[in-house]
Amino acid sequence: MSAPANSTPATPVRLARTVAITSGKGGVGKTFFSANLAAALARQGLKVLVLDADLGLANLDVVLNLYPKITLHDVFTGKAQLEEAILPAPGGFSVLLAGSGLVEYSRLTPEVRDQLVTIFEAVKPRFDVILIDTGAGISDVVLYAVSMAHEVIVLATPEPTSMTDAYATIKVLATQQSREQLHLVVNQVARSGDGRTICNQLQQVVERFVQNASGVAPKLSYLGDIPQDNSVREAVQKRQLVLELHPGSAASQGVVQVATRLLARN
Repeated sequence: MSAPANSTPATPVRLARTVAITSGKGGVGKTFFSANLAAALARQGLKVLVLDADLGLANLDVVLNLYPKITLHDVFTGKAQLEEAILPAPGGFSVLLAGSGLVEYSRLTPEVRDQLVTIFEAVKPRFDVILIDTGAGISDVVLYAVSMAHEVIVLATPEPTSMTDAYATIKVLATQQSREQLHLVVNQVARSGDGRTICNQLQQVVERFVQNASGVAPKLSYLGDIPQDNSVREAVQKRQLVLELHPGSAASQGVVQVATRLLARN
């Protein structure tokens, strides 16, 4: 039966662009980068959510100087509705914060997996971009959080240990999730251009030793580097976004450039 002449087609629901931010190694500035990237994207007029997927060791609230009364833990346990847990953050974006010290969320149980999926599917129609701030390492919880995103940003620093862990993360994502492309951002560089050199070096190693299920080496899409900058240390200590405390700083300009390149590759 044909539709009535005066009927209009249903408008398809537009889902958020989903980007996981991961690092392998801890201590590379991943959460701070996620928050400032969200602020840079929000300045482009986008509705942005940062989902704190560092279950059990969350610190996004510390970075943003927030004192949430309701977290993902309360949503998981049915003590609060999802809408109550989505909070406004400095910088013009929203956050879903995880609770700290929750041992029960350090393992990927079927319950944790189902709860993450339910929440993720519920927020996707409400935002333009969702950034998933994962925990450090390549645990089951981290890898599952990454698997929910269409795109992945691997954040590394020039330190050898960070480079090694970034390579390990890329290898796992290629072999276990069949990722064919990954974004790379290099934090705390001493000189402009160091990040691109590091990306090229990593790409050479990946092409030599890593293949996904199709026998193809993943491609690293270089989004930019963020220079060493005392403004970052000050912002961390003051629990503020560097984009707000020192918007003209080199670090802020680096984050804005990353955001611009990310949007250009949509």
